Amino acid sequence: MRHIGLGLLLCLAAACAQAQTSLQARQAQAREDRQALRAQIDALQKRIEASESSREDASRALQASEQAISDISRELAELGRRQTALQDALHRLDAARGQQSEALGRQQEALADQLRAQYASGLSPWTALLSGRDPQDIGRELAWLAYVTRSRTEALDALRATLDRLTELRRQTDEGRRDLEAVQADVRQRRQELQAQQAQRREVLEKIRAQLDDQRVQAKQLQTRDARLGSLIKDLDAEIARAEARRQAALKAQAERRAREAAERARAEQDRRARAAEQARQVREQAERHLREDQASTGQESTAPAGRAERAPAARIEPDGGFPGLAKGLPRPVAASEVQGRFGAQRPEGGLWRGIVLRASAGTPVRAVAAGRVVYAHWLSGFGNLLIIDHGKQYLSVYAYNQSLMREVGDVVARGDEVARVGATGGQVEPGLYFELRHQGAPINPEIWLKPD
Repeated sequence: MRHIGLGLLLCLAAACAQAQTSLQARQAQAREDRQALRAQIDALQKRIEASESSREDASRALQASEQAISDISRELAELGRRQTALQDALHRLDAARGQQSEALGRQQEALADQLRAQYASGLSPWTALLSGRDPQDIGRELAWLAYVTRSRTEALDALRATLDRLTELRRQTDEGRRDLEAVQADVRQRRQELQAQQAQRREVLEKIRAQLDDQRVQAKQLQTRDARLGSLIKDLDAEIARAEARRQAALKAQAERRAREAAERARAEQDRRARAAEQARQVREQAERHLREDQASTGQESTAPAGRAERAPAARIEPDGGFPGLAKGLPRPVAASEVQGRFGAQRPEGGLWRGIVLRASAGTPVRAVAAGRVVYAHWLSGFGNLLIIDHGKQYLSVYAYNQSLMREVGDVVARGDEVARVGATGGQVEPGLYFELRHQGAPINPEIWLKPD
């Protein structure tokens, strides 16, 4: 039995040494991964800040672009109406000019006919007066010449008025054409501006679309991290159940071993007492024999008190019945200046809050809300340095974003023990503690279970 126990102890020591070596290797790899991740997080944070600034600029540019498009469209409509009106006026002016040109031609022909007729007849006031003919004939000729002169004067006045109207129509036509050319140039310029604004609007829309795509990708990554944590919790629940079964089996084996040891001690005590009784009987018989033989001697029976083996009670690191679980009225794991994120509320980047964030300065102690055993103490994507405590009865408490973990897997902690330090790992910008409570693998509202501030 002793040889077998010694072999088991050697195997256990070798396994512990191997586990310790593996743990150190994992810790070293975790530190390297954390440094690389911090560099990636810093670069990503700068890109996020630049993207946020670009999104604000794009939103303002989009607003200005749409307002400019509205103004230009309104001006183009007005310019179009003005252009149509000018074209109609030019058409009317062209028609009026044509009519005036025809009237001018007719007036010029009539005046020419009058002059030719007068020249052909040789009539004039001076020739009539100097002809020496009958005064009555001369009077008739002078009257006819006066009529012809008045008609010619009227024709000249009409011709002069027609020429004036034609000149005015030409001036109005030229001015209208200049206005039309200015309007057309204005329309071309405005159309160019509209095209530029439309191109700018398309560019702005592309930027916003790309930003929305990035946000969807980030939301999907967040859901993936939540699913990863849920899977980890599920695996831990299964491992805890197996560990509990092993613990119960170990307790049963220990109880059986103690029962066997107690039975062996009882048998040994019984044998010792039997041997002591036999020795006492032999002493009494010998004394009686000496008395009978010597009749003067006396014998004294003495027995040594039986020694009682005492065994130091074994140190208990966990209650016999296991940890009792959680009860409402738990102390807050960290003294927080602000609580962000409400359980079940929508997160800005997508998804629902399954816990709360307690804002505190970096390095603030994080304390266990109840007694339990540490079942996870490692880095996890999206949660940074993560520590999970099993409180029994399928209750778990989750502590994330930690700067450092002060406990290891297997450590038993009491309520109020320091288990970590507040940090900003896992891609966070501000220091704080992400805290969750879970029962049977499902998240429960931690603010109902914690004492109010």
